[in-house]
Amino acid sequence: MKINALMIPDPITITEKASVSDAIELMKVNSIRHLPVVSQKKILKGFLTLADLKQGLIPAMVGDLTLTDLMIKKPITVDPDSDIEIAAQLIYKHKIGGIPVVKKNKLVGIITESDILRTFIDMMGILTASSRIDVEVKDEPGLFRKALQIINDNGGDIINVGMAAQQTSKRIYYFRLSVCKTDIIKKALEDSGFEVPDAMD
Repeated sequence: MKINALMIPDPITITEKASVSDAIELMKVNSIRHLPVVSQKKILKGFLTLADLKQGLIPAMVGDLTLTDLMIKKPITVDPDSDIEIAAQLIYKHKIGGIPVVKKNKLVGIITESDILRTFIDMMGILTASSRIDVEVKDEPGLFRKALQIINDNGGDIINVGMAAQQTSKRIYYFRLSVCKTDIIKKALEDSGFEVPDAMD
């Protein structure tokens, strides 16, 4: 999935000439926590966060602190045609809440941790009615396919499959299924030598 499918296109922006209080008000009115700073031609000049603005409000009121002083001048950016995994990795690695999406230095969107979390939830089907069965599968040829077959043969309609990231000789796969009784599937898997750490109807 590409970033351009998930990003907020044409996000709310501000120019360097605006005041700190103007930027805070704009963010409050629109319920946003990130504000790209752009030129008149939408060239990205910087990136503001609500937390940074709040810290700078009082100094700006008593001194000459400006948006240019508070903004991140060389923010991390992503290309709209990059994979969503790139944005997720950057947000996680740098512990940031959002990233400007830029094409040829021009701001075309913004993507936030909330957008990525929503996508993950949608992909995993977490908010839809479903069942789940977790299966520990040894790293041996054919075992994953065997687990799939057992689940299918015992009435499990697989919506999607997730996997724990750790690299070990055993992997735990999380099978999300259409709503069903998992006890029959669990027993069939265990009878075939699989461990089932958890199951949810």
